[in-house]
Amino acid sequence: MSLAEKISAHLPQLRRFARLLTGSQTAGDSAVGRVLQAIIADPSIFPDLPPRLGLYQCFLQAFTSRLEDNGRNAMDLGPTAARSLAALSPQARQAFLLVTVEEFSRREAGQILELSHRRIEQLLEEAGAVIGSQISTDVLIIEDEPLIALDLKSLLTDLGHRVTSIARTHEDALRAASQAKPGLVMADIRLADGSSGIDAVNDILASFTVPVIFVTAYPDRLMTGERPEPTFLITKPFRVDAVKAIVSQVLFFDQQAKRRAPA
Repeated sequence: MSLAEKISAHLPQLRRFARLLTGSQTAGDSAVGRVLQAIIADPSIFPDLPPRLGLYQCFLQAFTSRLEDNGRNAMDLGPTAARSLAALSPQARQAFLLVTVEEFSRREAGQILELSHRRIEQLLEEAGAVIGSQISTDVLIIEDEPLIALDLKSLLTDLGHRVTSIARTHEDALRAASQAKPGLVMADIRLADGSSGIDAVNDILASFTVPVIFVTAYPDRLMTGERPEPTFLITKPFRVDAVKAIVSQVLFFDQQAKRRAPA
């Protein structure tokens, strides 16, 4: 089996990870594309690791080098954003996302980042301490399965957020968003009336800007590269740590966008 065949199965997961790390579909996909081009040009740069671990190591080495070249490690995060996950050192942020979202073991995260087990543990402790003080906001949940909606509500409430409404259909979602503008939307892909959660979100975004996280049991079906795709995805069944990490990342990028917007 060729190297291309070995790593191709892991590209949807890497694209989701890159988008989460950069906060942008365009930036994330561009970063993945640059790494793939480098591997194709010189396969010898691929490390002697299992394909998925090697692919993530190549990506993070290139991503970190680009950050250092651009001087972005020292960017001013501001007093509010400084309480979010993204205010962590790059290594702590990467280690936390590798373990909580990508579900690598601590040992595998150490191999990817070329760090000792002890250092990985230190970075995860650092991340765990910071994420507890993340920004709080009002959340609209668009989800037609009552138990999943209640689980999300409980989880978000425990994180300090306020769930203002739970909508089961496209119409319910638009009504809820118009009655109380949320600071975050979490939406299932398929809704009770047979409509699309993506369509409901697009209609909401036509009225105002709000960060969005999609929740789906079939993330790979959305990451085909053949049409516009969600930037942020949570996979069902979701895990508490993964939701914490993704919500924190999304709110951080939203805060950064608001700080950069002209008055």
